[in-house]
Amino acid sequence: MRTELRLALLLTRGSDRREWWRVTLTAVGAGLATGFGLAAAAVASLDGQYSVRLGNGLLDQPGERSGIVLALLLLLVPVLGFLAQCARIGAVHRDRRLAGLRLAGASAPQVRRIAALEAGLAALVGSAVAAVFSALLLLSQWQRPPAVVWAGFALITVAVPVLGALVSTLALRRVVASPLGWVRRVHPRTGRGPGGAFLVASLFLLTVGIVMAPTTFGGFSTAPLLALALVIVTGMGAVWLAGATARRIGRRLPARTGNPAVLIAAERLRDDPWAASRNHAAVLLVTVVGTGFLGIRQVLLQELEGRGPDSLAASMSFYTTGINLTGAAVLIALAITLSGLAVGTAESLATRRRGLAAQAAAGVPAAVLGRALLLETALPLAPAVALAGLGGLGIGAGYASIAAGVGSVPLLMPLLVPVAVYAACLLAAATSLPLLRRSVHPAELRYT
Repeated sequence: MRTELRLALLLTRGSDRREWWRVTLTAVGAGLATGFGLAAAAVASLDGQYSVRLGNGLLDQPGERSGIVLALLLLLVPVLGFLAQCARIGAVHRDRRLAGLRLAGASAPQVRRIAALEAGLAALVGSAVAAVFSALLLLSQWQRPPAVVWAGFALITVAVPVLGALVSTLALRRVVASPLGWVRRVHPRTGRGPGGAFLVASLFLLTVGIVMAPTTFGGFSTAPLLALALVIVTGMGAVWLAGATARRIGRRLPARTGNPAVLIAAERLRDDPWAASRNHAAVLLVTVVGTGFLGIRQVLLQELEGRGPDSLAASMSFYTTGINLTGAAVLIALAITLSGLAVGTAESLATRRRGLAAQAAAGVPAAVLGRALLLETALPLAPAVALAGLGGLGIGAGYASIAAGVGSVPLLMPLLVPVAVYAACLLAAATSLPLLRRSVHPAELRYT
């Protein structure tokens, strides 16, 4: 392991400009994970009732603090997905160096471990920077933090790079570097779903919700746990639907279309139909949460306004601040997942750049290849986003049915969320079009 760590450090130092993009993205993702973890540790260290200047009273009581900690922990899920995407695109860019290591006698597992350690070193830089700024911010708001806070800071700062390396190892488990310079991805059988990783993540979310329910909701309340279970079940169904749609399109559409862009996209979906579900899993979960949140927000504000200020336990600004912070968390999660989708699309182009160059040399216009790239995202994602939106709408309608003083169920604004997310996903995929123009350069044919 010491030799592999030394090689990873040397390879990181000798990275070119393209590699430094990968290092920077990994460091940014690790910094975000560290920042969320440190904020959760600082809030969780508070015990009892406090009077905190930040948050308009949301940090004063244990119940509200537990909700904030839960939201910060849930934000780690899209960040870890983003780190996994960065690890994949890094492995493809390092193909020649990986092949050199294989020729020098390194085995395929050793090569994957070296690539994972490279990601761990980049994550260590981002984690250290985030820890320094978080400590300065903490000292500006809290003059004498207890020792348990600093212990939590140290643990999280070390754990995030380790977790980043583990996520990279998991992401690279099907990447094989041959000694002659080929890097290929070993796909699972086309009949399989997105795998156990998504199931483990879903069970993790449900477990965290159950564990934190007593302090967050004042006991094991049925409604919040039912809503969380509905989010997870709907998200899993949407992920399965994306893969099933991609498989069906790949099998049936090539024989029924004469459009070259549609034909190319369908053939790529048939090659790995579950890639769409893996790349879009976090986006679909955020769609469910965002749609449900917007419906609950409208109902909750309508209910609070109907009660009047005299019957509220706290000021109206207390509730609006909590609602706005929840919405900000959803938007942050959406931005992270869209960034991961953009990185995943770029990784897919980098993996197929030799095949794309061969298609361009054979006379396929770049515009056709660009439309095929967008169709790879648009075709399987449309029904999955629709299902995710319906699930979120059901959550909002269910809350409206049990809320007091609500005259109607809001539909217009929640229905706009799936449309906006779908459009944002297409824009995220379109950010890889400049890379497509470089990928179809004839120089790529030298390495086929």
